[in-house]
Amino acid sequence: MFEVWSTPLDPAALRVSMKNVEAGGFVVFEGWVRNHNEGKTVERLEYEAYEAVAISEGNAIIAEATERFGLLEARCVHRVGSLELEDMAVWVGVSTAHRGEAFDACRFIIDSVKHRLPIWKKEHYTDGDSGWVNCERCAHAGMALEEATCKHNAPTLSEASYYARQIHLKEVGQAGQEKLRNARVLVVGAGGLGSPVLQYLAAAGIGHLGICEGDGLEASNLHRQILFDAQSVGESKATLAAQRLAALNPFITVTTITERITRNNVVKLVADYDVLVDCTDNFETKFLLNDVAVLHKKRLIQASIYQYEGQLFVYDPKHDGPCVRCLWPEMPKPGCVGSCAEVGVLGAIAGVFGTLQAVEVLKHLLDLPDKLQGDTFFLDLLSLRSHKVKAERNATCPVCSTQATITAIEAEAPVELDATELNGNLGDYALIDIRERKEAEASPLPVTPALRCPAGDIHLDDLHIDVPEPWLLVCTRGMRSKYLALALRKAGCEKVYSLRGGAPALEQVK
Repeated sequence: MFEVWSTPLDPAALRVSMKNVEAGGFVVFEGWVRNHNEGKTVERLEYEAYEAVAISEGNAIIAEATERFGLLEARCVHRVGSLELEDMAVWVGVSTAHRGEAFDACRFIIDSVKHRLPIWKKEHYTDGDSGWVNCERCAHAGMALEEATCKHNAPTLSEASYYARQIHLKEVGQAGQEKLRNARVLVVGAGGLGSPVLQYLAAAGIGHLGICEGDGLEASNLHRQILFDAQSVGESKATLAAQRLAALNPFITVTTITERITRNNVVKLVADYDVLVDCTDNFETKFLLNDVAVLHKKRLIQASIYQYEGQLFVYDPKHDGPCVRCLWPEMPKPGCVGSCAEVGVLGAIAGVFGTLQAVEVLKHLLDLPDKLQGDTFFLDLLSLRSHKVKAERNATCPVCSTQATITAIEAEAPVELDATELNGNLGDYALIDIRERKEAEASPLPVTPALRCPAGDIHLDDLHIDVPEPWLLVCTRGMRSKYLALALRKAGCEKVYSLRGGAPALEQVK
C-alpha cells in the first residue's frame, strides 16, 4: 500500500510490518533530507501533496510492481509538511522470494513515485532563499493548470466559481449540483469515447468517477483519445486519465481500475457505482455490462461507432424499457463488424458520441426531460441525419424477462494468455493463426504457426484440426480468438487458449 504521513517515519516499525516467512529477499529504500542541492546549502524542506490523487496513484504503482515482479509484500510511505535535516522523507520496502526481484521492484517503485505522483518539494536555503524543485513535473503529474503553471503559483479555486455557469441553469441549481457531487459513475474504457466522457463528467462535478481501463497508451490512439499526449505513449491509460482529471477538477475523487473487466471481476468492480458508461469497442464487454446492469439494477449508457456513424442506447432499471438483449438476445460473433483498427475512424466521430454519452449521464442524474429510455438514437455525421428507434421489452429476453435464463454472472475458466505468460513457453503450444488470408498476408506473424485456418473455416460440429493440443489461437486483436477458444472448450476441446492482444502481442514473446 501507499501512504502519506504528516508525522515522522518509523523505519523499525515499518520493517516489522513487512515480515513474511515466505520472503527470501527484503529490500528497503530510505530517502533522507540532505544539507545541499546544486551547490546551495539546504536548511530544511517542505513537501506538499494532492493526497487523494497521490494515494490512488501510489497504490496503482504498488499494484503494478506487485504484478510485474511477483512481490509478496510492498509498502511505500511519503512524508508531507516541514522536514528538518536528516529527517526521512520517503520509505519503500518490498519482500519477494528472491533478492533480484526485490532490488528491481524497489527501484521501480521509488522512480515511479518520483516521476508520477503529485508531490512537490520546496527547499529552504541558509541564505534565506527558497524554491520549489522538480516543478517541471507538475504538469505531467496532472496537477498543473493551463500552460503548466506550478501548483504553488496557481490561483485559488472555489467550487462556487468552478460550477457557477452550470448552477445558473434553473434545471441544475445548487440542488442539482449536489446530486452530481453525490453521484458515483464508472466509465469502462478510456479511449475515443471515454476521453470526452471522462472530461465532461469530471468538469460537471461528478463526485466519484471511476476509470476502468487495462490498456497502455499506443501512438495510434492519439488522434482520437484526447486525454493523452505523445510523451506518454506506453504508460497506463487509466493512470494518465486520472492525472489529467485531477488537474481539470480538484474537487472530485477519481479511482483507477487498471485491470480488464471480465466475468470474473465485473460484479465486484461495479458494486460501488450507480451509473455505468460503456465506452468499449467489443461485443463481449458490451453484453457483459448489459447483463450486470440488469441483474444489479445499474443505469447503463452505451455508445458504439462505425466509421462516420454511431448509436446511443440507455438502459434504466427504473424505467420499463428494453435492455440490449431484448434487441439482440444472442451476442454477435466477434469480427462481424470491423473495429476502428480494421476499418478506420475519424477522431471527431468518437468525440461526438462520447459527448452525447456524457450528456445522457447528466440528464439522468439531474432528471432532465427527454432522456433516452428505451430508444436507440442513430446519427450519421456525414449526412447529419438522425433518428430514434423505439423498442419494447422482449417478453422472452434471456436476462430481463420473467423467463430469464441468465440470472447471475458466472465466472469463466481462464482462456486468455498474456505474452509475458508465454515467454520461454511458446513452443509448448500449437500456434493456430485464425485470421483471414488477406489479414495474414498483410501482417505475417513473427513465428511460423503450426496451422493457418481462418475462423470461418472452423466448424464446431465437424471439427478437423490435425495438430495436438494445447492450441494457442491468434487473430488480429484477440477478440475472435477468445470467442472461438470459448466455443471450442464448450465443444469439448480442453486445452485451447487465446492470445490476449492478438498478433501484435507475439512481438513481446521471447
